[in-house]
Amino acid sequence: MADQAALAASKSAKKDEFYTQYSDIEKEMYHYSDQFRNKTVFCNCDDPFESEFFMFFAMNFEALGLKRLIATCYIDSPIAGEQLSLFDDPQAEPAYKIEITGATMIRTPADVKEFVKGNVQHLVGNGDFRSHECLEFLKQSDIVVTNPPFSLFREFLAQLIAYGKQFIIIGNVNAITYKEVFPLIMDNKLWMGVSIHSGDREFRVPDHYPLQASGFRIDEQGRKYIRVKGVRWFTNMDNAQRHEFMPLYKRYSPQDFPRYDNFDAINVDVSADIPEDYDGSIGVPITFLDKYCPEQFQICGITKTWFGGASKIYPQQIQVNSDGRKSTVTKLNDGAALKLKSPPDGKTYYIVDNDYYIQLYARVIIKKASDRI
Repeated sequence: MADQAALAASKSAKKDEFYTQYSDIEKEMYHYSDQFRNKTVFCNCDDPFESEFFMFFAMNFEALGLKRLIATCYIDSPIAGEQLSLFDDPQAEPAYKIEITGATMIRTPADVKEFVKGNVQHLVGNGDFRSHECLEFLKQSDIVVTNPPFSLFREFLAQLIAYGKQFIIIGNVNAITYKEVFPLIMDNKLWMGVSIHSGDREFRVPDHYPLQASGFRIDEQGRKYIRVKGVRWFTNMDNAQRHEFMPLYKRYSPQDFPRYDNFDAINVDVSADIPEDYDGSIGVPITFLDKYCPEQFQICGITKTWFGGASKIYPQQIQVNSDGRKSTVTKLNDGAALKLKSPPDGKTYYIVDNDYYIQLYARVIIKKASDRI
């Protein structure tokens, strides 16, 4: 099975090199193929010796009608150290770039490897996406496509927005709840990609990485792979799927859709169960955004403290864990709460003034698009 802990571990240890698989890249890029024509694509977190992003665009450069392809590598790339013998100065810092600016004979992975060996160039700096050198490449580009460092996702996205670039990047689904990310989604400046909506995905990791994920393998060549849950494509490039209406069939009833105690909205646990006859505010899981159609729904907010919108603040609460352990907390205020008549079985719950509550994971507050003011 996949492993959210693998992402958390990578962030704490700053081990951010997760190499996206070619098949996952190909499945997503298919939906934007007509938007790449005569564009410059920048893969600014991609070792060209190892990156499947660079491989995909190099092998499909002519088919996509690209004008230019640039890839840059950070100095800490473990692959870079293995390639030092390619350069005249073996002591030089292994940060480099590669470009394609016209037709090539690249058709296979072997062709890509040979092209890289003959055309790779040193960078003056360390290859960090924030460096002056890489910012100059960013200014020259139209579209950024990459898997940015998990620990720097907020900063990476902010840079793309600041420079007004189109992008297709990979991140964790929980990034939806970040205060730096959700307002972009709410303002229709960012949305989910097409090809990853559930399950886990496999990433290759450098050979020296510890295999801490619950799902991993080592192939015949000794290369390491891990499986990670909660991965999504984040983009501001349009696609046909995001304009498809979600079919609704449920009818509203107060019993099936209870109201939150601290937000003016009803709760829906599964996006497919959104009642088709309810016109008020609705709280849905963040995975609703996989199916979000801006012509069908309006995004009104999110049940996170930083966003505001809560109708009440709870005093200190007694948290009762599923194993019966108790502690005094204030956690109930960071999320939507449902009031219960009695303590739930096998769940963590909260007691406030002898009333019982459960807290739900972040909910996106939506309305039907016809209710826009």
